[in-house]
Amino acid sequence: MLWVVLDALPKLELDANSTEPLYRQLAAWLRHGIASGRLKSGERLPATRELAHHLGLNRATISAAYALLDEDQLLSGHVGKGSFVRADRTESSQAEPSQANPGIYPAAAISFTTSRPAADLFPVDAFRRSCLEVLDSPQVSQILQLGSPQGYTPLRQYLLEQARLTGMAAPTDDILITSGCQQALDLLQRLLAADRPGPVAIEHPLYAGIRNVFPQPSLSVPVTDTGLDLDALERLLAARRPRALVLTPSFQNPTGTTLPLAARRRVVELARQADCLLIENDIYSDLRYTGEPLPALKLLDPHGNVVVLKSFSKAAFPGLRVGWIIAPRPLIARLIEIRQWCDLHTDQLSQAVLLRFAESGRLDAHRQLICASGADRLAAVLRGCAAHLPPGSRFTRPEGGMNLWVELPAPLDAAALLDESVRRGVSYLPGNVFAVNTPAPHSLRLSFAGLEPRDIEEGLRLLGRVCAEPRIPIFEPETALV
Repeated sequence: MLWVVLDALPKLELDANSTEPLYRQLAAWLRHGIASGRLKSGERLPATRELAHHLGLNRATISAAYALLDEDQLLSGHVGKGSFVRADRTESSQAEPSQANPGIYPAAAISFTTSRPAADLFPVDAFRRSCLEVLDSPQVSQILQLGSPQGYTPLRQYLLEQARLTGMAAPTDDILITSGCQQALDLLQRLLAADRPGPVAIEHPLYAGIRNVFPQPSLSVPVTDTGLDLDALERLLAARRPRALVLTPSFQNPTGTTLPLAARRRVVELARQADCLLIENDIYSDLRYTGEPLPALKLLDPHGNVVVLKSFSKAAFPGLRVGWIIAPRPLIARLIEIRQWCDLHTDQLSQAVLLRFAESGRLDAHRQLICASGADRLAAVLRGCAAHLPPGSRFTRPEGGMNLWVELPAPLDAAALLDESVRRGVSYLPGNVFAVNTPAPHSLRLSFAGLEPRDIEEGLRLLGRVCAEPRIPIFEPETALV
Protein backbone atom coordinates (compact mmCIF):
# COMPACT_ATOMS: atom_id res chain seq x y z
CA MET A 1 0.00 0.00 0.00
CA LEU A 2 1.22 3.48 -0.87
CA TRP A 3 0.04 4.87 2.44
CA VAL A 4 2.37 2.58 4.39
CA VAL A 5 5.14 4.94 3.23
CA LEU A 6 3.50 8.01 4.76
CA ASP A 7 2.19 6.21 7.84
CA ALA A 8 5.83 5.89 8.95
CA LEU A 9 5.92 9.67 9.50
CA PRO A 10 4.72 11.70 12.48
CA LYS A 11 1.17 13.02 12.17
CA LEU A 12 0.90 15.81 9.61
CA GLU A 13 -0.45 19.02 11.15
CA LEU A 14 -1.10 21.82 8.65
CA ASP A 15 -1.94 25.33 9.81
CA ALA A 16 -4.06 27.20 7.26
CA ASN A 17 -3.65 30.42 9.28
CA SER A 18 0.14 30.31 9.20
CA THR A 19 2.11 32.82 7.12
CA GLU A 20 3.93 29.76 5.74
CA PRO A 21 1.96 28.43 2.72
CA LEU A 22 0.56 24.92 3.09
CA TYR A 23 2.64 23.55 0.23
CA ARG A 24 5.80 24.60 2.09
CA GLN A 25 4.51 23.03 5.33
CA LEU A 26 3.84 19.80 3.43
CA ALA A 27 7.29 19.90 1.79
CA ALA A 28 8.92 20.40 5.21
CA TRP A 29 7.04 17.35 6.58
CA LEU A 30 8.21 15.17 3.69
CA ARG A 31 11.74 16.60 3.86
CA HIS A 32 11.93 15.65 7.54
CA GLY A 33 10.79 12.13 6.68
CA ILE A 34 13.55 11.81 4.10
CA ALA A 35 16.24 13.27 6.37
CA SER A 36 15.23 11.01 9.26
CA GLY A 37 15.33 7.89 7.07
CA ARG A 38 11.64 7.11 7.65
CA LEU A 39 11.11 7.68 3.94
CA LYS A 40 13.76 5.41 2.48
CA SER A 41 15.69 5.70 -0.77
CA GLY A 42 13.71 4.38 -3.71
CA GLU A 43 10.31 4.45 -1.99
CA ARG A 44 7.49 5.74 -4.12
CA LEU A 45 5.34 8.64 -2.95
CA PRO A 46 1.63 8.83 -3.77
CA ALA A 47 0.58 10.54 -6.99
CA THR A 48 -0.46 14.13 -6.45
CA ARG A 49 -4.12 13.33 -7.14
CA GLU A 50 -4.13 10.55 -4.53
CA LEU A 51 -2.34 12.60 -1.89
CA ALA A 52 -4.53 15.64 -2.52
CA HIS A 53 -7.66 13.50 -2.01
CA HIS A 54 -6.21 11.85 1.11
CA LEU A 55 -5.23 15.17 2.74
CA GLY A 56 -8.15 17.24 1.47
CA LEU A 57 -5.87 19.63 -0.41
CA ASN A 58 -5.72 20.98 -3.94
CA ARG A 59 -3.47 19.07 -6.39
CA ALA A 60 -1.59 22.32 -7.03
CA THR A 61 -0.53 22.28 -3.37
CA ILE A 62 0.89 18.75 -3.68
CA SER A 63 2.58 19.54 -7.01
CA ALA A 64 4.26 22.63 -5.55
CA ALA A 65 5.51 20.65 -2.52
CA TYR A 66 6.92 17.89 -4.74
CA ALA A 67 8.54 20.54 -6.96
CA LEU A 68 10.37 22.02 -3.97
CA LEU A 69 11.72 18.58 -3.05
CA ASP A 70 12.70 17.97 -6.66
CA GLU A 71 14.65 21.25 -6.69
CA ASP A 72 16.48 20.08 -3.56
CA GLN A 73 17.21 16.77 -5.36
CA LEU A 74 15.33 14.80 -2.71
CA LEU A 75 12.83 13.25 -5.13
CA SER A 76 13.23 11.50 -8.45
CA GLY A 77 10.55 11.40 -11.12
CA HIS A 78 10.08 8.73 -13.77
CA VAL A 79 7.71 9.07 -16.69
CA GLY A 80 4.62 6.95 -16.09
CA LYS A 81 5.80 5.57 -12.73
CA GLY A 82 5.64 8.45 -10.26
CA SER A 83 7.87 10.21 -7.72
CA PHE A 84 10.45 8.37 -5.63
CA VAL A 85 12.76 9.28 -2.77
CA ARG A 86 16.09 9.69 -4.46
CA ALA A 87 18.22 6.57 -4.45
CA ASP A 88 21.40 8.59 -5.10
CA ARG A 89 21.21 12.29 -4.30
CA THR A 90 24.63 13.02 -5.74
CA GLU A 91 23.89 12.19 -9.36
CA SER A 92 23.07 14.91 -11.83
CA SER A 93 19.60 15.40 -13.23
CA GLN A 94 20.80 13.89 -16.50
CA ALA A 95 22.10 10.64 -15.00
CA GLU A 96 21.33 7.22 -16.41
CA PRO A 97 18.90 4.93 -14.52
CA SER A 98 20.51 3.48 -11.40
CA GLN A 99 21.47 -0.19 -11.36
CA ALA A 100 19.64 -0.77 -8.09
CA ASN A 101 16.41 0.78 -9.34
CA PRO A 102 16.20 0.41 -13.14
CA GLY A 103 14.01 3.04 -14.73
CA ILE A 104 14.24 5.52 -11.83
CA TYR A 105 15.78 8.87 -12.75
CA PRO A 106 17.00 11.57 -10.32
CA ALA A 107 14.42 13.93 -11.87
CA ALA A 108 12.22 14.08 -14.95
CA ALA A 109 14.22 13.16 -18.03
CA ILE A 110 14.57 16.88 -18.84
CA SER A 111 14.53 19.01 -15.70
CA PHE A 112 14.26 22.81 -15.73
CA THR A 113 13.88 22.86 -11.94
CA THR A 114 17.37 23.57 -10.66
CA SER A 115 19.15 26.92 -10.97
CA ARG A 116 22.77 25.81 -11.01
CA PRO A 117 25.68 25.58 -13.46
CA ALA A 118 26.23 22.57 -15.70
CA ALA A 119 28.41 20.07 -13.85
CA ASP A 120 29.84 18.74 -17.12
CA LEU A 121 31.52 22.12 -17.64
CA PHE A 122 33.40 22.02 -14.34
CA PRO A 123 37.16 22.19 -15.05
CA VAL A 124 37.97 19.28 -12.79
CA ASP A 125 41.60 18.89 -13.87
CA ALA A 126 42.33 22.60 -13.45
CA PHE A 127 40.64 22.57 -10.06
CA ARG A 128 42.61 19.49 -9.02
CA ARG A 129 45.85 21.33 -9.85
CA SER A 130 44.75 24.23 -7.68
CA CYS A 131 44.05 21.86 -4.79
CA LEU A 132 47.45 20.20 -5.09
CA GLU A 133 49.24 23.55 -5.26
CA VAL A 134 47.56 24.63 -2.02
CA LEU A 135 48.28 21.33 -0.29
CA ASP A 136 51.93 21.48 -1.40
CA SER A 137 52.36 25.08 -0.23
CA PRO A 138 54.32 26.02 2.92
CA GLN A 139 51.12 27.60 4.30
CA VAL A 140 49.06 24.39 4.32
CA SER A 141 49.41 23.74 8.07
CA GLN A 142 48.15 27.22 8.86
CA ILE A 143 45.34 26.88 6.32
CA LEU A 144 44.14 23.74 8.11
CA GLN A 145 43.95 25.57 11.43
CA LEU A 146 40.81 27.34 12.68
CA GLY A 147 40.18 30.33 10.45
CA SER A 148 39.29 33.93 11.21
CA PRO A 149 35.52 34.60 11.32
CA GLN A 150 36.15 37.34 8.76
CA GLY A 151 37.50 34.81 6.26
CA TYR A 152 40.83 33.60 4.91
CA THR A 153 42.95 36.75 4.96
CA PRO A 154 44.75 36.32 1.59
CA LEU A 155 41.43 35.72 -0.20
CA ARG A 156 39.82 38.67 1.54
CA GLN A 157 42.73 40.90 0.55
CA TYR A 158 42.57 39.66 -3.05
CA LEU A 159 38.83 40.27 -3.34
CA LEU A 160 39.10 43.69 -1.72
CA GLU A 161 41.88 44.71 -4.10
CA GLN A 162 39.85 43.55 -7.10
CA ALA A 163 36.77 45.39 -5.83
CA ARG A 164 38.73 48.63 -5.36
CA LEU A 165 40.22 48.38 -8.84
CA THR A 166 36.71 48.22 -10.33
CA GLY A 167 35.27 50.82 -7.98
CA MET A 168 32.99 48.28 -6.27
CA ALA A 169 34.64 48.95 -2.90
CA ALA A 170 35.24 52.42 -1.49
CA PRO A 171 38.35 53.18 0.61
CA THR A 172 36.14 52.95 3.72
CA ASP A 173 34.72 49.52 2.78
CA ASP A 174 35.75 46.08 3.97
CA ILE A 175 34.91 42.44 3.10
CA LEU A 176 33.49 39.54 5.07
CA ILE A 177 33.78 36.03 3.58
CA THR A 178 30.62 33.96 4.12
CA SER A 179 29.43 30.42 3.56
CA GLY A 180 27.72 31.33 0.31
CA CYS A 181 25.23 34.09 -0.37
CA GLN A 182 22.63 32.43 1.85
CA GLN A 183 24.69 32.92 5.00
CA ALA A 184 25.33 36.51 3.98
CA LEU A 185 21.58 37.12 3.82
CA ASP A 186 21.05 35.43 7.18
CA LEU A 187 23.74 37.54 8.84
CA LEU A 188 22.23 40.72 7.42
CA GLN A 189 18.78 39.70 8.66
CA ARG A 190 20.20 39.22 12.15
CA LEU A 191 21.91 42.60 11.97
CA LEU A 192 18.69 44.32 10.87
CA ALA A 193 16.68 42.63 13.62
CA ALA A 194 19.18 43.86 16.23
CA ASP A 195 20.18 47.29 14.92
CA ARG A 196 17.47 48.44 12.49
CA PRO A 197 14.21 46.67 13.45
CA GLY A 198 11.32 47.13 11.08
CA PRO A 199 9.89 45.74 7.84
CA VAL A 200 12.08 44.61 4.94
CA ALA A 201 11.04 45.02 1.29
CA ILE A 202 11.71 42.23 -1.19
CA GLU A 203 10.84 41.51 -4.82
CA HIS A 204 7.86 39.53 -6.09
CA PRO A 205 8.24 36.88 -7.45
CA LEU A 206 11.40 35.88 -5.61
CA TYR A 207 13.70 32.91 -5.04
CA ALA A 208 12.52 31.24 -1.81
CA GLY A 209 16.03 31.19 -0.33
CA ILE A 210 15.89 34.98 -0.05
CA ARG A 211 12.21 35.29 0.80
CA ASN A 212 12.39 32.88 3.73
CA VAL A 213 15.32 34.63 5.40
CA PHE A 214 13.32 37.72 6.23
CA PRO A 215 10.37 37.88 8.65
CA GLN A 216 6.92 37.18 7.28
CA PRO A 217 4.86 38.78 5.97
CA SER A 218 7.37 40.76 3.96
CA LEU A 219 6.66 43.90 2.00
CA SER A 220 6.92 43.10 -1.69
CA VAL A 221 7.55 45.10 -4.86
CA PRO A 222 6.45 43.62 -8.20
CA VAL A 223 9.04 42.67 -10.81
CA THR A 224 7.96 43.52 -14.35
CA ASP A 225 9.43 42.42 -17.69
CA THR A 226 11.98 45.25 -17.38
CA GLY A 227 12.82 44.74 -13.73
CA LEU A 228 11.48 46.29 -10.55
CA ASP A 229 8.28 48.38 -10.67
CA LEU A 230 9.83 51.67 -9.58
CA ASP A 231 6.56 53.54 -9.09
CA ALA A 232 5.35 50.79 -6.75
CA LEU A 233 8.70 50.93 -4.94
CA GLU A 234 8.43 54.69 -4.46
CA ARG A 235 4.92 54.37 -3.01
CA LEU A 236 6.00 51.55 -0.68
CA LEU A 237 9.03 53.47 0.59
CA ALA A 238 6.88 56.51 1.35
CA ALA A 239 4.00 54.63 2.98
CA ARG A 240 5.69 51.76 4.85
CA ARG A 241 9.24 53.03 5.48
CA PRO A 242 11.02 49.64 5.25
CA ARG A 243 14.41 49.48 6.97
CA ALA A 244 15.99 47.56 4.10
CA LEU A 245 15.35 46.65 0.47
CA VAL A 246 16.77 43.41 -1.01
CA LEU A 247 17.22 43.41 -4.79
CA THR A 248 18.81 41.25 -7.48
CA PRO A 249 19.25 43.85 -10.24
CA SER A 250 21.06 41.59 -12.72
CA PHE A 251 19.35 38.42 -14.05
CA GLN A 252 16.96 38.18 -11.14
CA ASN A 253 15.90 34.76 -9.91
CA PRO A 254 13.29 33.60 -10.94
CA THR A 255 12.44 36.06 -13.73
CA GLY A 256 15.86 36.61 -15.35
CA THR A 257 15.13 40.36 -15.64
CA THR A 258 17.74 43.11 -15.36
CA LEU A 259 17.25 46.68 -14.18
CA PRO A 260 18.23 49.29 -16.82
CA LEU A 261 20.82 51.91 -15.93
CA ALA A 262 18.34 54.76 -15.38
CA ALA A 263 16.26 52.53 -13.10
CA ARG A 264 19.37 51.59 -11.11
CA ARG A 265 20.18 55.21 -10.48
CA ARG A 266 16.63 55.89 -9.36
CA VAL A 267 16.56 52.89 -7.00
CA VAL A 268 19.78 54.01 -5.33
CA GLU A 269 18.45 57.53 -4.85
CA LEU A 270 15.01 56.43 -3.63
CA ALA A 271 16.58 54.14 -1.03
CA ARG A 272 18.93 56.88 0.18
CA GLN A 273 16.12 59.40 0.54
CA ALA A 274 14.04 56.90 2.51
CA ASP A 275 16.97 55.96 4.80
CA CYS A 276 16.51 52.39 3.58
CA LEU A 277 19.54 50.10 3.49
CA LEU A 278 19.89 48.68 -0.03
CA ILE A 279 21.09 45.05 -0.10
CA GLU A 280 22.26 44.12 -3.62
CA ASN A 281 22.39 40.44 -4.48
CA ASP A 282 24.97 40.50 -7.30
CA ILE A 283 25.71 36.80 -7.79
CA TYR A 284 24.61 36.53 -11.44
CA SER A 285 26.17 39.57 -13.12
CA ASP A 286 29.27 37.64 -14.27
CA LEU A 287 26.95 35.40 -16.30
CA ARG A 288 26.21 37.93 -19.04
CA TYR A 289 26.03 36.29 -22.47
CA THR A 290 24.81 39.13 -24.70
CA GLY A 291 24.46 42.90 -24.47
CA GLU A 292 26.51 45.45 -22.56
CA PRO A 293 27.34 45.04 -18.85
CA LEU A 294 25.69 47.45 -16.42
CA PRO A 295 27.24 48.93 -13.28
CA ALA A 296 26.26 47.36 -9.98
CA LEU A 297 24.10 49.46 -7.63
CA LYS A 298 27.12 49.65 -5.32
CA LEU A 299 29.07 51.46 -8.05
CA LEU A 300 26.30 54.06 -8.34
CA ASP A 301 26.14 54.78 -4.62
CA PRO A 302 28.39 57.62 -3.36
CA HIS A 303 26.84 57.57 0.13
CA GLY A 304 27.72 54.08 1.42
CA ASN A 305 24.08 52.99 1.58
CA VAL A 306 24.46 49.88 -0.61
CA VAL A 307 25.69 46.53 0.70
CA VAL A 308 26.64 44.11 -2.09
CA LEU A 309 26.69 40.31 -1.93
CA LYS A 310 28.94 38.28 -4.25
CA SER A 311 29.62 34.57 -4.65
CA PHE A 312 31.72 31.98 -6.46
CA SER A 313 28.70 29.64 -6.58
CA LYS A 314 27.25 30.58 -9.96
CA ALA A 315 30.41 31.31 -11.94
CA ALA A 316 32.57 28.56 -10.43
CA PHE A 317 31.59 25.77 -8.01
CA PRO A 318 28.37 25.94 -5.95
CA GLY A 319 29.45 23.10 -3.69
CA LEU A 320 32.34 25.08 -2.16
CA ARG A 321 29.98 27.61 -0.53
CA VAL A 322 32.15 30.72 -0.67
CA GLY A 323 30.55 34.15 -0.91
CA TRP A 324 31.35 37.60 0.43
CA ILE A 325 29.85 40.89 1.55
CA ILE A 326 31.27 44.31 0.64
CA ALA A 327 30.08 47.06 2.97
CA PRO A 328 31.35 49.98 5.11
CA ARG A 329 33.78 48.90 7.83
CA PRO A 330 31.46 49.53 10.81
CA LEU A 331 28.77 47.34 9.28
CA ILE A 332 31.28 44.59 8.47
CA ALA A 333 32.54 44.74 12.07
CA ARG A 334 29.00 44.14 13.36
CA LEU A 335 28.51 41.27 10.92
CA ILE A 336 31.76 39.63 12.05
CA GLU A 337 30.53 39.81 15.64
CA ILE A 338 27.22 38.20 14.66
CA ARG A 339 28.93 35.58 12.50
CA GLN A 340 31.08 34.44 15.45
CA TRP A 341 27.94 33.35 17.26
CA CYS A 342 26.84 31.28 14.24
CA ASP A 343 29.87 29.17 13.32
CA LEU A 344 32.83 30.68 15.21
CA HIS A 345 35.37 30.07 12.44
CA THR A 346 35.58 29.75 8.68
CA ASP A 347 36.63 27.00 6.28
CA GLN A 348 40.03 28.20 5.08
CA LEU A 349 40.83 25.28 2.78
CA SER A 350 38.05 25.90 0.23
CA GLN A 351 38.84 29.63 0.31
CA ALA A 352 42.55 29.01 -0.24
CA VAL A 353 41.83 26.71 -3.19
CA LEU A 354 39.47 29.25 -4.77
CA LEU A 355 42.08 31.96 -4.29
CA ARG A 356 44.65 29.82 -6.11
CA PHE A 357 42.09 29.01 -8.81
CA ALA A 358 41.50 32.73 -9.34
CA GLU A 359 45.13 33.91 -9.14
CA SER A 360 46.26 31.25 -11.62
CA GLY A 361 43.90 32.57 -14.30
CA ARG A 362 41.89 29.32 -14.30
CA LEU A 363 38.78 31.06 -12.97
CA ASP A 364 38.75 33.58 -15.82
CA ALA A 365 39.21 30.79 -18.36
CA HIS A 366 36.32 28.88 -16.80
CA ARG A 367 34.08 31.97 -16.85
CA GLN A 368 34.73 32.45 -20.55
CA LEU A 369 33.74 28.83 -21.18
CA ILE A 370 30.50 28.98 -19.19
CA CYS A 371 29.52 32.29 -20.78
CA ALA A 372 30.03 30.85 -24.28
CA SER A 373 28.03 27.77 -23.30
CA GLY A 374 25.42 29.91 -21.55
CA ALA A 375 24.87 31.94 -24.71
CA ASP A 376 24.00 28.76 -26.62
CA ARG A 377 21.64 27.57 -23.89
CA LEU A 378 19.95 30.96 -23.59
CA ALA A 379 19.42 31.07 -27.37
CA ALA A 380 17.92 27.58 -27.21
CA VAL A 381 15.44 28.41 -24.46
CA LEU A 382 14.32 31.60 -26.24
CA ARG A 383 13.84 29.66 -29.50
CA GLY A 384 11.99 26.90 -27.73
CA CYS A 385 9.63 29.26 -25.92
CA ALA A 386 8.83 31.12 -29.12
CA ALA A 387 8.24 27.91 -31.08
CA HIS A 388 6.40 25.69 -28.63
CA LEU A 389 4.58 27.59 -25.87
CA PRO A 390 0.84 28.07 -26.46
CA PRO A 391 -0.47 31.26 -28.12
CA GLY A 392 -0.85 34.07 -25.63
CA SER A 393 2.16 32.98 -23.55
CA ARG A 394 4.60 35.64 -22.38
CA PHE A 395 8.19 35.07 -21.34
CA THR A 396 11.13 37.19 -20.28
CA ARG A 397 14.14 37.60 -22.56
CA PRO A 398 17.20 37.74 -20.32
CA GLU A 399 20.69 38.49 -21.63
CA GLY A 400 22.36 36.15 -19.15
CA GLY A 401 21.93 34.31 -15.87
CA MET A 402 20.27 30.94 -15.40
CA ASN A 403 16.51 31.49 -15.41
CA LEU A 404 13.60 32.58 -17.56
CA TRP A 405 10.02 33.33 -16.45
CA VAL A 406 6.98 32.17 -18.38
CA GLU A 407 3.37 33.34 -18.05
CA LEU A 408 0.95 30.90 -19.61
CA PRO A 409 -2.39 32.18 -20.89
CA ALA A 410 -5.32 31.85 -18.46
CA PRO A 411 -6.83 29.54 -17.41
CA LEU A 412 -3.75 27.27 -17.65
CA ASP A 413 -2.47 26.46 -14.15
CA ALA A 414 1.28 25.78 -14.12
CA ALA A 415 1.17 23.76 -10.87
CA ALA A 416 -1.71 21.58 -12.07
CA LEU A 417 0.10 20.92 -15.36
CA LEU A 418 3.24 19.71 -13.58
CA ASP A 419 2.15 16.11 -13.03
CA GLU A 420 1.40 15.55 -16.70
CA SER A 421 4.60 17.34 -17.68
CA VAL A 422 6.67 15.00 -15.51
CA ARG A 423 4.88 12.02 -17.01
CA ARG A 424 5.87 13.30 -20.45
CA GLY A 425 9.49 13.69 -19.29
CA VAL A 426 9.91 17.40 -18.43
CA SER A 427 9.78 19.23 -15.09
CA TYR A 428 9.90 22.87 -13.94
CA LEU A 429 8.97 24.91 -10.88
CA PRO A 430 5.50 26.53 -10.87
CA GLY A 431 5.23 30.24 -10.13
CA ASN A 432 3.56 29.83 -6.75
CA VAL A 433 6.85 28.45 -5.40
CA PHE A 434 8.24 31.99 -5.81
CA ALA A 435 5.15 33.98 -4.82
CA VAL A 436 5.43 36.42 -1.91
CA ASN A 437 2.04 37.97 -1.22
CA THR A 438 0.27 37.47 -4.56
CA PRO A 439 -0.52 34.19 -6.35
CA ALA A 440 1.26 33.39 -9.62
CA PRO A 441 -0.85 30.45 -10.85
CA HIS A 442 -0.19 30.86 -14.56
CA SER A 443 3.58 31.28 -14.23
CA LEU A 444 6.58 28.98 -14.12
CA ARG A 445 10.36 29.21 -13.97
CA LEU A 446 12.64 27.57 -16.53
CA SER A 447 16.22 27.10 -15.32
CA PHE A 448 18.24 26.42 -18.44
CA ALA A 449 21.92 26.72 -17.49
CA GLY A 450 22.40 23.06 -16.62
CA LEU A 451 20.83 21.62 -19.80
CA GLU A 452 22.20 20.97 -23.27
CA PRO A 453 20.56 23.08 -26.02
CA ARG A 454 19.01 19.99 -27.66
CA ASP A 455 17.42 18.99 -24.34
CA ILE A 456 16.14 22.52 -23.78
CA GLU A 457 14.33 22.56 -27.11
CA GLU A 458 12.98 19.03 -26.67
CA GLY A 459 11.78 19.88 -23.15
CA LEU A 460 9.90 22.91 -24.41
CA ARG A 461 8.37 20.87 -27.23
CA LEU A 462 7.06 18.40 -24.64
CA LEU A 463 5.80 21.21 -22.41
CA GLY A 464 4.01 22.81 -25.35
CA ARG A 465 2.23 19.52 -26.07
CA VAL A 466 1.09 19.28 -22.44
CA CYS A 467 -0.29 22.83 -22.57
CA ALA A 468 -2.18 22.00 -25.78
CA GLU A 469 -4.05 19.02 -24.27
CA PRO A 470 -7.84 19.40 -24.49
CA ARG A 471 -8.26 18.72 -20.74
CA ILE A 472 -7.03 22.05 -19.33
CA PRO A 473 -6.25 22.33 -15.60
CA ILE A 474 -8.06 25.37 -14.28
CA PHE A 475 -6.64 27.79 -11.72
CA GLU A 476 -8.58 27.64 -8.44
CA PRO A 477 -7.92 30.98 -6.69
CA GLU A 478 -9.04 29.99 -3.20
CA THR A 479 -6.36 27.24 -2.94
CA ALA A 480 -3.59 28.49 -5.21
CA LEU A 481 -1.22 29.45 -2.40
CA VAL A 482 -2.11 26.78 0.15
